[in-house]
Amino acid sequence: MNLHKYYTLLLLSLLSLSVSSQIEIKSKIVDFASFAPVQSASVYVQNTTIGTITNTDGRFLLSIPKKHASDTLVISSIGYKSFKSVVATFDGSMDIFLEEDIASLDEILLIAETRPKTGNDIVLRAIEELPETLPDSAYIQKGFLRHKERNSSEYKWLIESAITLYDSSYVAGSKNMLRINVDETRKSYDLRDVDSLFAYTSYLKKRTRNKTLRKNNLRRDTISTASLVEAIRWNDQRVNGLDKLFRGKINIVRNANASSALFGKDILARHSFRLDTVLVENDKKLYKVEISKGIDFVGLNTPDIYNEGFEAKGWIYIDWDTWAIKKVEYQLMAASENQKKRSKSLFGTLLNHKLVMTYMEFEGKMYPKYIYYETPKLVNAGDRSSDQIGKDGKPTQDKKDFYYNTVQQIVFTEIITDKELIDQERSKQWSEDIFSPQAYHPAFWKNYNVLLESEEEGKLIRDLTMRAGLFKQ
Repeated sequence: MNLHKYYTLLLLSLLSLSVSSQIEIKSKIVDFASFAPVQSASVYVQNTTIGTITNTDGRFLLSIPKKHASDTLVISSIGYKSFKSVVATFDGSMDIFLEEDIASLDEILLIAETRPKTGNDIVLRAIEELPETLPDSAYIQKGFLRHKERNSSEYKWLIESAITLYDSSYVAGSKNMLRINVDETRKSYDLRDVDSLFAYTSYLKKRTRNKTLRKNNLRRDTISTASLVEAIRWNDQRVNGLDKLFRGKINIVRNANASSALFGKDILARHSFRLDTVLVENDKKLYKVEISKGIDFVGLNTPDIYNEGFEAKGWIYIDWDTWAIKKVEYQLMAASENQKKRSKSLFGTLLNHKLVMTYMEFEGKMYPKYIYYETPKLVNAGDRSSDQIGKDGKPTQDKKDFYYNTVQQIVFTEIITDKELIDQERSKQWSEDIFSPQAYHPAFWKNYNVLLESEEEGKLIRDLTMRAGLFKQ
């Protein structure tokens, strides 16, 4: 046998071993009473960081190394009794039904005389305990990012990437101590052809400081494609860059120790908290606390974008025993008169920001597990042109292209705390730019855990793929 054939057979055998060394499981999680799919349920191997979450259809797909075949698979969701099975004997041919599991709030408060009883006091205690409940030493997480933008009818942009997150600890500020790297890209389709002139106008305003400039003053045929691409890239990064998601105010738990943080020292001026009930997850009690508006408006202080005048709404779930924050559902609604006018005119909705963050416990600390962030982004209007009517009595522009609804989803599937491994990862060249095209390597994605697409997402992605293919031709 010649040397070339030998190495070819060796490579094939190694690939075969790699495939056979994984157990792939999938199923659908359903509410026992309503038969509705359970979204964002945690699916993981007990005592490991291997896991994923269910999509909007309640479905999941998880690849598990065979060495964990005898370990326990756990499926849990707040307010439900957990489902457990040995990995090797898991049967995914049938839907898995979760039953409701709620503790009695009245009974708990009666026996807990020394504990905080109001929502405000419970949340303040949880914020106070963040140095104890969040990681106090450096760590790295591996995760999967799906970034998508669409108008009212179709996807315009989709990126799916493997990312690495490094964080030195909660006590260190995130500005210089938190880094993100885009490791590999699985999908990348970009058909945002209508946002060029608005993005370019905003870009020129920033570069030239000419605040009177309007897109109506520009002609598309006089602008080079390279300049338009640079403008779109700039607009992407100021609104949807990973640094905004991780280092900015919207990362409300991790960055609660930053100056002027949403959950910082003035938390009760901008928010009000009401204890709703006590739920159960994995036999552990959780406070469910409602988030509502405070006295002052909430703002994100985004450069060159009016991102002020909001009121907060949502829920926060806090561990009964450790005071660790388990989950945050957070929305910013237009509340000031200026923001209401802007939001209704440009977006047709008062909802400007929607955030869901869940955390997983590992070695006594809480690490990010899942992030969902949704916000509208202006693409073809800058001066409320959505309200302008032409001489024929019809709107001067198609409303579906005034803005794109942008969604970033990240599910973390691995935690690294070993200092030597962390140093090895940090020695590589890092880049958090999700907008640069990258080569696709199928072998990398062979057993990489991703967030399963919903049925609707699958259809939209197939449509985008087809349109992108036609565009290239």
